[in-house]
Amino acid sequence: MVTGATGNVGREVVARLRSTGSSVRALTRAPVTRAPVTRAPVTGGAPGGDTAVRGDLSDPDTLTEAARGSRAAFLIWPFLSTDGAPAALRALARSTGRVVYLSSSGVDESAERQSDPINQMHADMERLVAECGVAEWTVLRADTLASNARGWAGQLRDTGVVRGPDIAATAVVHERDVAAVAAHALTEDGHLGARHVLTGPRVLSRAEQVAAVGAATGRPARFEPVPVEVARAHLLADGRPPALVDALLASAVSRRASRLVTSTVEEITGAPARTFDTWAEEYADLFR
Repeated sequence: MVTGATGNVGREVVARLRSTGSSVRALTRAPVTRAPVTRAPVTGGAPGGDTAVRGDLSDPDTLTEAARGSRAAFLIWPFLSTDGAPAALRALARSTGRVVYLSSSGVDESAERQSDPINQMHADMERLVAECGVAEWTVLRADTLASNARGWAGQLRDTGVVRGPDIAATAVVHERDVAAVAAHALTEDGHLGARHVLTGPRVLSRAEQVAAVGAATGRPARFEPVPVEVARAHLLADGRPPALVDALLASAVSRRASRLVTSTVEEITGAPARTFDTWAEEYADLFR
């Protein structure tokens, strides 16, 4: 079972599992009025050809039924806190033998408290996953996802300039590589209790990422750093919830510079991690 199956990572997990012949359940939210869990072909933008199971991560009863009999569950926790997570994880543990959780490479195991709310949430979720009673669990600590750059599409199409806080450079990882590792962890033994740190092959600044997108589109593109308060005003004007804006900016400000590059993707999948240039070429039309 795959949560977040219509999102950037979840969709790729579904595709990878299908390519290996696995049967996939895509978790979709139940309607407003509670109804029994039913299964039907996925529609409305979900990955085609799979089975949709109605369920909501905030409603543990639906998770018990949605996951019942599945071999493993891929978990993306979409909330800013772990409120409700213990009950959700216990529900999964009752119905499946394995949970693979998507976390962040920013989690610092040596720290009593993490540097920002998003990494704190991931650290708390990792602990809960390990304690929830599921027989097998694996954590994937992904570095900055290349798909985050999708958020620049409007600015690049309109002005050719991305304006935002200048976040510390990281080894940006292609979401397809994260999905490939997830598929191995979901279907193979040997990952019990592992915390795999997944990165791309090269550390990149935001300016370098924007330049790569410009090169892929054949149009000039540049990054223009702006003060945090300016970025806050822009994000709020776009309609993002204030709590999410605060969490995103706290993460941007507190993120420490890192030269970390791991070989985990290649070790697990047998193929080297894809470059951000490759990602930009694949999605160039989005930015034109």
